[in-house]
This record gives sequence, structure tokens and C-alpha cells, in this order.
Amino acid sequence: MYRRHGNKLRWVFMGCDLAVTAVVWLGAYVLRFSYWPSPNGVPDTHLVFEALPLVLVAAAAAYHWAGLYEIHRLKPLPREISVVCRAGGLLFLMAITVAFYRRDLYESRLALALFLVLNAVGLTLVRRAVWRAVRYLRSRGMNYGRALIVGTGRPGRLLAATLRDNDWTGLEPVGFVDDVKVEPTCYPLLGTLDRLEQIVAEHDVDHVFIALPLSRYGELPRVYDALSHVLAEVQLVPDVPSLAGMKLQMMEIDDVGFLSLRRDPHRGWARVAKRATDLALGTTALALLGPLMLGLAVAVKLSSRGPVLYRQTRAGLGRRPFAMFKFRTMHCDAEHLTGPVWATRNDRRCTRLGRFMRRWSLDELPQLLNVLAGDMSLVGPRPERGFFVEEFRDRIPGYDQRHRVKAGMTGWAQVHGWRGNTSLRHRVQCDLYYIANWSLALDLKILLMTLWCGVRHRNAY
Repeated sequence: MYRRHGNKLRWVFMGCDLAVTAVVWLGAYVLRFSYWPSPNGVPDTHLVFEALPLVLVAAAAAYHWAGLYEIHRLKPLPREISVVCRAGGLLFLMAITVAFYRRDLYESRLALALFLVLNAVGLTLVRRAVWRAVRYLRSRGMNYGRALIVGTGRPGRLLAATLRDNDWTGLEPVGFVDDVKVEPTCYPLLGTLDRLEQIVAEHDVDHVFIALPLSRYGELPRVYDALSHVLAEVQLVPDVPSLAGMKLQMMEIDDVGFLSLRRDPHRGWARVAKRATDLALGTTALALLGPLMLGLAVAVKLSSRGPVLYRQTRAGLGRRPFAMFKFRTMHCDAEHLTGPVWATRNDRRCTRLGRFMRRWSLDELPQLLNVLAGDMSLVGPRPERGFFVEEFRDRIPGYDQRHRVKAGMTGWAQVHGWRGNTSLRHRVQCDLYYIANWSLALDLKILLMTLWCGVRHRNAY
């Protein structure tokens, strides 16, 4: 039986959403004129109720256009919060537009502002409660889906483990289908590809996942042909082990589909938002840490001969070189004999004060000037010297992709301990993950993790 639980859930969510919107619309009126009296008096209550049907119609349209009812088992809840905020904002704009054209309609700027905030909060809380109820029902065997995995290779086994560890999807794998005679450990091998249609019918499957290795993609037409008469959802799980740092996204123009593998994460509004965040937080940090930086500058000058600041050419966005500032931590002409090399533990080139500053990452503070100048960001992959870039780009797959974004003072790799003399491959993997999954929320999370975990690290020297 082909289960269409998604359609039922859409109606459940729509009913709950409109109920929340109605309550919040009336509640905003009560809060506005109960706690903030208006010199023009209190509008008649019947105006609020007369506007309610129009508000609900606008809400249904706004929520639908924002994609609030694109319910799917594979869509995790955290991503839904941004959709809720987008839908609430769209409804807010529609409400303002209607109030502008209908002067007899009840309107209050403060009430509309309360409605915007409370509606987003109410929708989020109620939808979370509904999702919790759905998860509970799924744990009791209700609202579940039976999944079949085509392919017993690495992609198929990874998918099976993912479905097992994410029971919120309500998907229950019944087994594998493959011509390769390799018995999986987690779920049984139910048969070969020739029996795919019969296996789907015998096990009442409504979700088929095609997870063949990249080397076997020539068999896809055969699999698609076997599924042509099957009434089940079909998802292709791409085998992209070598495409680290790439995020798949489907686009379509007319009847031509495009599978996007790599896009600029900082484009359009995202670039403006990230730059604004860098300027705001960077200026604040510089103002707060200014006295400390001044004290360190005096200490560097008095402790050893040479300049206070050390300028080093690093590779930034697009591999363009820029002068990165640091407090000088080594004696002058430290690389005269060694050439460009990484610092080591108990490095004799470091001054005593320099070792202390490196251990606590205090030598990095002048890079706030690079952030304000636009050469760096607060968060991003750590910049490297051009000499090492040329060496690593030939040795480590995907290394050059780090230069698709601005270099940062801290990053996903650093807050996970990959700094100093640690695995460069793991560091690059963290950087590529950050680039593929960038958001302002992730940037703020990294900054908070940097403060929470501290700036001191045993591998910083």
C-alpha cells in the first residue's frame, strides 16, 4: 500500500498554523491596548474580528508560498525554523499592504509588530510540538514508511546507518537489493535487481533509495526501468566521496535539470550580511581589546629588539596575497637560515613573551585590523603562506577550495582542535565542511565555541 501520510500532515500543520495565527492576531490586540494605552483610544473589537478572515486567507497563501507545507520525511526540523520566519515576514508585509489600502481596517503599528514576533514564536513552538507528537507516533509504529535500499556498497551501508540513527524520519529499512552477493550486516539482502519490482510489492515498500557506487552508475537505466511500474517514492543517493566541500542542490529550467555541486556561499545578501557582521563585531572587539593590545605592543617592544607588528604575506580570497598582521613573537630575521617553516614546540626562534602569546593566541589580535580592512573575516579557513599553498594544493585534494571564501581569524577546524602540528587533511575537511554549510548562524556558533573553548591550545606554539 502506498502511504500518503505527507498529505495528511500538511492539513494537520495548516490547521495548527492558522489556529496559532488567529490566536496571535487577537492576542496582539489585547496586549497592545492592555499594556500600552493609546491616546487615540481603543479600536472597536469588531474591527479586529472583521479583519481576521482576511488575515487567515493571507496567512494560508503566505505560508504556502514560503514552502511551509513542503512536508517530507527527509527534511530535518532545524531547517524549518528559517522557513517559518520567512513565512511570518511575508504575512507581515501582506498585512501592512492590506491595512494601507483599506483604511477602515483595524490597524496599529505596535500591534502589527507584536503580531510579527509572536506569530513566528507561536508557529515555531506549535510545529515543534506537532513534530514531537509525530515522532512519538512513529516510535509506536504509526505514520512510518518502509524503505528499500538498492546497493550494498559503501553508499548503501552509509545510508542504512543514517536512517537507523535518524529515527525522526520514520523510515524503516526492510533490506537491500543488489546483484553483488555480499550479505550486509545490518539488514538482509532480499534479492537481485531483476526482482526489484516484486520485492517492493512483497514488502509493502513506499520509499526506494538508489545508493549504487559511482562505478556502477551504468546500471541506473536498468534500475529505473524496474521501478517504472512501482508506486513508491524514489530517491537517488549520489556517491560523491571525492567531492568534499560540495553541497548538492537541484535546479530546473523548463525540462532540463541541473545538479549544482559547487556555488559561491557568500553571494548577494549573504556577502553583505557577512561583511556587516565582520564590521560590527570586529569594531566591538577592537574597542574592548584595545587596552590589552596596547599593553602587548609595549611588552613586545621592551622585551626584544625589532618592530612590534610582523607583516606576513598570506593567500586570501581567490588566492590573492595580502599582508596579515601579527604581534612579533620571534627574533628578527628568524627565517634567515631556515627559510619558510612552521613553528615547532620549544622553537628557539621564539622570544619568551612570544611563546606565551602564541600559546594564548594573543599574537593574532592585530588581525582585527585585517578584518576591518576587508582582507579577512572573523570566521573562515586560516590563511596560509603562498609557499605552503603551492605545496599543499598538489598534495591534498580540495585544498584550493579553501580560497573560495575569505580567510578567518578562527574557523571550524580551530574550534575542533585542528590547529598547529595536527592533521592537515582533517583541517582541510573541516574548512570544506564550513564552506559547504556556511550560514550566519554557523559563524556565530564558531565564535561562541571559540570563546567557550578558550583561545589556549596545546598545539599552538
